[in-house]
Amino acid sequence: MVSQQRRDVLAGIGAGTGLSLVGGIATAEIDGTDDRDDGTSEVPFDDRIADLLERLTIDEKASLLHQYQPPIPSAGLDAFRTGTEALHGVAWLGEATVFPQAIGLGSTWDPDLVERVGDAVGDEVRGKHNATDGGVGLNVWSPTVDPLRDPRWGRNEEGYAEDPLVSGEIATAYTDGLTGDHPTYLKTAPILKHYIGYNNETERTTTNAELPPRLLREYYLPFFRDPIESGTAAGVMASYNLVNGRPMTVSPLLDGVREWAPDGNAIMNVSDAWAPVNLTGDQAYFDSDAEARAAAVLAGLDSFTEFGADNSTTTDALLGAIEDGHLDEADLDRAAGHVLTVRSLLGEFLEPSEDPYADLTEDVIGHEDHRELACEAARKGAVLLENGGDGDDDGVLPLSTDDTVAVVGPLSDRVFEDWYSGAMPYRITLREGLRDRFGPGRLRTDVGADRIALKERSSGDYVSAGVGKGGGVLGLQSTDAPSVQLFERIQWTDDAWTLRATANERYVTVDGDELVNSSDGPGGWEVVDEAFEFVDVGDAVVLYHPGSDSYVTVEEGTLRASADAQANAARFDVEVRTDGIEAAVEAARDADAAVIAVGTHPLMGGRETQDRETLALPHSQRELVERVGDAQTDTAVVLQSSYPVHLEGVEDRVPSILWTSHAGQETGRALTDVLVGDVSPGGRLTQTWPRSADRLPDITEYNIAETGMTYRYGQADPLYAFGHGRSYSSFEYDDLRISPTGPLEPGETATVSVRVTNTGSTAADEVVQLYTRQRQSRTDQPERVLRGFERIHLEPGESVTVEFSIEYDEFSFWDITRRQRVVERATHSVLVGAASDDIRERGSIRVDGETIPPRDLSATTQAVDADDWSWSEIELLDRSRSAGTVVGMTDGSWLSFADVDLRSKPTKATVSVARADEGEATLELRRGSPSGPLLGRTGVPSTGGVYEYAERTLSLEHANGNNRDLYVVVRGGDVRVHTIQLE
Repeated sequence: MVSQQRRDVLAGIGAGTGLSLVGGIATAEIDGTDDRDDGTSEVPFDDRIADLLERLTIDEKASLLHQYQPPIPSAGLDAFRTGTEALHGVAWLGEATVFPQAIGLGSTWDPDLVERVGDAVGDEVRGKHNATDGGVGLNVWSPTVDPLRDPRWGRNEEGYAEDPLVSGEIATAYTDGLTGDHPTYLKTAPILKHYIGYNNETERTTTNAELPPRLLREYYLPFFRDPIESGTAAGVMASYNLVNGRPMTVSPLLDGVREWAPDGNAIMNVSDAWAPVNLTGDQAYFDSDAEARAAAVLAGLDSFTEFGADNSTTTDALLGAIEDGHLDEADLDRAAGHVLTVRSLLGEFLEPSEDPYADLTEDVIGHEDHRELACEAARKGAVLLENGGDGDDDGVLPLSTDDTVAVVGPLSDRVFEDWYSGAMPYRITLREGLRDRFGPGRLRTDVGADRIALKERSSGDYVSAGVGKGGGVLGLQSTDAPSVQLFERIQWTDDAWTLRATANERYVTVDGDELVNSSDGPGGWEVVDEAFEFVDVGDAVVLYHPGSDSYVTVEEGTLRASADAQANAARFDVEVRTDGIEAAVEAARDADAAVIAVGTHPLMGGRETQDRETLALPHSQRELVERVGDAQTDTAVVLQSSYPVHLEGVEDRVPSILWTSHAGQETGRALTDVLVGDVSPGGRLTQTWPRSADRLPDITEYNIAETGMTYRYGQADPLYAFGHGRSYSSFEYDDLRISPTGPLEPGETATVSVRVTNTGSTAADEVVQLYTRQRQSRTDQPERVLRGFERIHLEPGESVTVEFSIEYDEFSFWDITRRQRVVERATHSVLVGAASDDIRERGSIRVDGETIPPRDLSATTQAVDADDWSWSEIELLDRSRSAGTVVGMTDGSWLSFADVDLRSKPTKATVSVARADEGEATLELRRGSPSGPLLGRTGVPSTGGVYEYAERTLSLEHANGNNRDLYVVVRGGDVRVHTIQLE
């Protein structure tokens, strides 16, 4: 890893590190000498960027703040484009190695492996870049590091974990690989997505993610902080949503990212696609483009992603903002300087002979080493959910290669690409992987899907498909011709099916409004044209096409998705020619063991632009598992999904369940290696699996401390806990040692060690996890917090001592009473085990810290720093369009300040409030509870607008005695409360 070297270089950029000029642009010395063969002089890097900016016109500077930056020959600048997708391989640019989905990479708990994956992906980006003469950009929008706090999120598969430590280490490893091994120059420049508070697709541009100060700092920000601090990420992408009432595109949190970086000038923050347009569109936050773009630049945004390659709207708005006085040219210089710094670090201005990545060609794309790495990643990310008990003989797995095995189910013969996949150069299905291992003679196969014919009621004719690769328009045929009239029907959600024509193995889709069997499989941006719903109408069915919101009808013998109402739809009889489940059952009965491959389609039921409504397997897949499990006791389920699945008792029907993400081109080979025991499954869940979506709060509720989401806040009775995963072996933990034995003092580091022994007969990996829990505190603390993890490999009987370090400051949390981090004097439980709910060794450590004093409200105190509030009745909102957070309160809502020091016997309280509505609301201060003794009251008339604040004074009575809990209560209308002060 070169992170520390790069941090040192970046930290020195502003201090005049030795870099030199080629074609007028600053570049680093890479040959280790002071004199350059080309005779250019060594000058400070930042001075050269400043020199370049002085020579650019204001119009040219503005053009650098768009995704598509035009060439500027007079300054030696080529065209530059931000935004190559590289989430788990190079996406949208043709064939490339497709690694497991990000959630699958996270499930490896193996940063070293993920760094190698990032390195391979970075090589392929560079290979495509060099092969296209720079046509493929080197600024990659990857990885996605949003927390996986709610499995219903349509983009769940893009993240690594619900925990910031796991996500941070995996993301840092991936970006370290992407950026390359040169101490100065970047192979690619990764951008972290999506900053911040973005976990829902429904109304994603208008959702207000309410993030209280402590949760923001302790949970949401750390997901992004680690890669930025390491110097391996080049910036963040502002998310679509609002945070505390303010669109993230104009949030000052953007500029705050630079404070983490070794050098803030090397951070280039970008907008998400079309997000700037929302500022005057869906969000209606500004009245003009000029004002909106200016606010984004001032907030720390450096690059606008809008209007494709046409940068005129952006540049016109920026130039208009300068003319109107919203921006100064110096503001453009700052943002353009960030862009030019990243371009320089990518080596854009180096001579070809000096480019450390010039030798990466197209030959690296899909290289054999990358194929093997893809297989390793898929193997290591597989999680054994059930197997009758660790080390027991109750499970079906591993399979004996001497047995006959049936592999059935809709995912047995297919491997899917997701929205951010590249085009797989090949794909190995589970069926193919098992056939290669068992041989065709000992493998029984069936997809488990019905083969049906559709008979149109009014004519009595059958729906027929076109032959050949291109298929044809679906029509009607009077004679029974199974070769063109059979369709494989697979259910992916309870109301979404696909139809694959047996005539050419192509999927039925909609072209215009005609049904054609020409598709390779479900795809498309917001619309999946291959999905159909079978709607019962009496004893017949009609076909509904959600993509066009139309029903299928027959017009002049052609099937069309053109009926606007069910009454106008064609009626069909569904004739099941082959019962898929029965065929699967027969295959299982005819074998010694069965493997059922079920799961989800990554483009159906939930994806970008669409959140999931359910976590359940579709009905037909549940029935398949139940029927096959009843017929064959030695049955294992292989579950492929992008998110936690509600198994609805499946875990009780079959002895063994192996989970994997959609794991890329090597899925079948990797799963086979695990299923037959070539490797013991060592992946672990990085996300809590709830028993049902019915137990989850509203998806737009981001206060996980309030809702009890994630392992930190004790999600009740999960199906599988964070960190869960079984093994083919068993492990014993003992000899827990904690140092120091006395109190941990400031500046010291605690060490925790534990001995782990493989007590089974199989070589296997174990993920050792260290958690702590603070036992005493002024405020509520998480149930437990992951402090460290390590994936280890042990031979049978082998022991290893795993040691973790916890620095004193890691025990700190955000003290809302004084707006600073604090370490309290407290005892912390030390919990070491195999999962968050599987603790094997327990101990404790005393930490010497401070006792937080009673709250001092004689100082002006922000309402957002309240200890508690009637959460469902308040909203965290923007103090102004540029900065600050206030509490939006309504009739009957309250917020409280705990343990307030009243020994000074205050006689008045001053509150800063805003109210847009006419009429008067009332604000009260009460003691002990929202209905406790009244200390004071004031009216709050209209202040003229939500950003127009006025001070209101409450005369106080009986505000004395020992420390008390004080409640601010609003009645009779909406009020924004900014601050409170007692005098």
